[in-house]
Amino acid sequence: MSRFINLELGDESEDQSRQDRSALVKDEAYYMGEARTAFENGSFESGLRHYSKVLEFNPQNAAAWTGQVRMLIELGEYREAKLWADKALETFPHEPELLAAKAVALGRTGDLQAALAFSDASIEERGDTPYIWLARGDVLLAREESRADYCFDKALLLAPHDWFVAWLAARIRRFYQQFALALKLLQQAIEWNAGHFLLWLELGRCQHELGLVGAARNSYTQAEQLNPRCPEIAAAVTQLAETRLLSRAVGWWRKTFRT
Repeated sequence: MSRFINLELGDESEDQSRQDRSALVKDEAYYMGEARTAFENGSFESGLRHYSKVLEFNPQNAAAWTGQVRMLIELGEYREAKLWADKALETFPHEPELLAAKAVALGRTGDLQAALAFSDASIEERGDTPYIWLARGDVLLAREESRADYCFDKALLLAPHDWFVAWLAARIRRFYQQFALALKLLQQAIEWNAGHFLLWLELGRCQHELGLVGAARNSYTQAEQLNPRCPEIAAAVTQLAETRLLSRAVGWWRKTFRT
């Protein structure tokens, strides 16, 4: 319900809103929804906690186990992700996305042969979701194989005009320092969802890495307008400013030294 609906009711409307919130059932489905929202906002710690709450309600929820592993990967906790994947696979040995998530964890810790084996297994289990192919691309990039391009194209084909999948692909590209390719994916994602602050933040990061300082500043400005209280945006703006100051200092030193 819009916050402006029934505005003229004043306190009565607020009382009704509080009653609606208190009546909300915080069950398995609720926490799955909260976990997905946290993921889409880049709040991986929050996503991890919400997936954990899902499992309190239903330890047999394979998607929540997979979600936990994926959150740990996004947080850079690759060995922990592998341990959780192993634990989950004891119960769900044929879950395609769980196998794919373990493949990513293995690839990022340098176990490239095992990573490819688990990625193969995820596809053999009739895995044909965008994440299966994003994970495959992740593993192939870890192995420095050009076939990764096909995997990202396949993921996007399975999720046409899906900003979330494009953003995930961009994050993988950026992790492997393929900033120009990540930037291209983010520009595509913004075409599909220009109102999400996270896409502008990620775009600014890639532009910063490529030395496109002015463009990065503009992207951060867009992100700030959409989410003015985000600490990650503030940190990115500060880092960009420090880079500009350092660049000016180096330029001054070089000019002075040559003179």
